[in-house]
Amino acid sequence: MKIKLLSVLIASCVAYSASACTGISLSTVNHDYIQARTIEWGQNDLNSKLIVSPRDYSYVSTMPDQKQGLKWDSKYGFVGISVSDDRFIADGVNEEGLTAGLFYFKNYGSLEKYNPNDTKTTITDMDFNRWMLSQFKTVAEVEQAIKHIKIVPVYIDAKGVPSPTAHWRVADKQGNNIVIEIMNNGEVNIHKNAAKVLTNAPDYQWQVTNLNNYIHLTPGVSPGQKINDVDAFSFGVGSSFLGLPGDITPPSRFVRAAFYVNSTPVMKEGSDAVSQAFHILNNFDIPIGSEFNDKAHISDLPSATQWTSVVDQTNGLFFYKTMRDSTIKKVDLNKINFTGKVEEKRLLDSGTFHVQDVTPDI
Repeated sequence: MKIKLLSVLIASCVAYSASACTGISLSTVNHDYIQARTIEWGQNDLNSKLIVSPRDYSYVSTMPDQKQGLKWDSKYGFVGISVSDDRFIADGVNEEGLTAGLFYFKNYGSLEKYNPNDTKTTITDMDFNRWMLSQFKTVAEVEQAIKHIKIVPVYIDAKGVPSPTAHWRVADKQGNNIVIEIMNNGEVNIHKNAAKVLTNAPDYQWQVTNLNNYIHLTPGVSPGQKINDVDAFSFGVGSSFLGLPGDITPPSRFVRAAFYVNSTPVMKEGSDAVSQAFHILNNFDIPIGSEFNDKAHISDLPSATQWTSVVDQTNGLFFYKTMRDSTIKKVDLNKINFTGKVEEKRLLDSGTFHVQDVTPDI
């Protein structure tokens, strides 16, 4: 009964229009690869936790009708952040540097129809990240393995309607970066993430094509010009990208994120790219209330952006901050003993907004 209720919660979270995730990819001249993202949900607290999962851990995917699906043992330990249920990893990185993140894909994602008589190679979409992170170290391995499994919705209602699903960004520390989209009842499409950005709907190829509408945007200041007898000039920095979309729809966030990634200066160190990623993603924080037509339904949350994560794949570092605490926290995978643990470890966020009082130093 508990699992069913959790499935209903996940379905409602996915279906709600307030889900608005933004992901970016950065790199340095020293070939440090950084994957970063936000996760938005303004309806209620997702109760996200930091999950530390060991090697040689046994998993099983629970089907929409609560039958057991695909079973597997982990080859690699990983660190990730869950949503709504500790089993459902929204984003994470394993000890080999593979990252996987889900981004909701309502109205476009369409998974294979669930067959209750064929579950041995079937996994739910909300278990897909956990399966990848625990099994593989390269994008190529994921691309090969996905051919041998079926991915189905985590929940199907009494009328047979499946919950909306996600699309996924998967990257390895060799610099390979793909977007996996499953459409048309199970058709798997894999795109090279050339834009270095992922948001939500529409599909990735549409988003990339839409960038053609914004080729006039460039960093900096537009030169002055004479308009009839008026000497026109820029009011300030940024006039060259006047018209950059500022709303929170997925297409606008895709364009805005692509612009900021494209205008990022050359960086030498992974720490520089981590810092840059947090600064870029600050532009995508969504204040609570802005997503609701009816103000009476606004939840008692500090922000609709419940957490932001940045992964330094090359150096095995996982950074995150939350809506309740903007202090950036770091997990060093190199210092974690992924062997010998008998169960996953779940860490709660402190839930405290930290403010440093510097008055005594004045």
